[in-house]
Amino acid sequence: MLPAITILLAATILALLAVVVACVLGWANRKFHVAVDPKVEAVLDVLPSANCGACGFVGCSEYAEAVARGDAEVTLCAPGGAGCAERLAGILGVEVEARYPYRAVVHCAARYDDRLLRTPYFGEATCAGTNLVSGVQGCTYGCLGFGDCTRACKYDAIHVIDGLATVDYEKCIGCKACARVCPRNIISMVPFKQERMFVVACSNQDKGPEVKAVCTVGCIGCTACSRRAELMQMQGNLPVVDYHRYESEDHFAPAMEKCPRASMIFVGTPSPADLAAVADEAVPDLVEADFKTTVDQTEWRG
Repeated sequence: MLPAITILLAATILALLAVVVACVLGWANRKFHVAVDPKVEAVLDVLPSANCGACGFVGCSEYAEAVARGDAEVTLCAPGGAGCAERLAGILGVEVEARYPYRAVVHCAARYDDRLLRTPYFGEATCAGTNLVSGVQGCTYGCLGFGDCTRACKYDAIHVIDGLATVDYEKCIGCKACARVCPRNIISMVPFKQERMFVVACSNQDKGPEVKAVCTVGCIGCTACSRRAELMQMQGNLPVVDYHRYESEDHFAPAMEKCPRASMIFVGTPSPADLAAVADEAVPDLVEADFKTTVDQTEWRG
């Protein structure tokens, strides 16, 4: 008889506790409920939930809130692309301006054999670590080739080939992850107005003799290109491309013909017409332009 009473008492106490906890939770839910804007939920349903940070916000939730408030543009989601932007515009009742997709470009064309004054390196196999050590390679602006960008990319769109970070433009969505982790800032985002774009694949701001001493393909700042292409101008010892006025790669043909180095190339996906035009030629791998480097801002400890 006693065990039965004990069990009944325990069950009664548990039932009462369950009722009390349910009441407390119900009260807390009403008391601390935070109303969610239906627009935020609608925006979140459209976003790809990549949480890549390419939009400049911590994640998709924060971006969705900013979009719903009207504090962020609907075109910032790189993984979602144009389709995502159009659906977001429909939710908010706004129009989407025509925009060009941005893609990553590596401002260096030097592979292992192109780099001079190399020193054996046995330290931490990362670009961030190597960038703090002087003398690893002669060019203090070029790609270090230890793959920090490869590890940061969630889309398998950039790989180190023969010591040089190389973008796969069939996979690149412009998420900026590679650009954020590059310690030398030689990866930038360029508006792709065409399937392939003309770029200056060098970031070395040194003068010609210094560049020749460390690299066989780097820009020597001879200004031959800027004198022949209206959309190119010199900034320091490097030519830069005015992508706002960029309309056709034909503008740069005279500059490429006079370039004594291999620092001006095309990046992206060539069209059928482009492939036919160079059917008998070897087409180089690709890269592009923002021209800033952390070299001048780095505290060297080597």
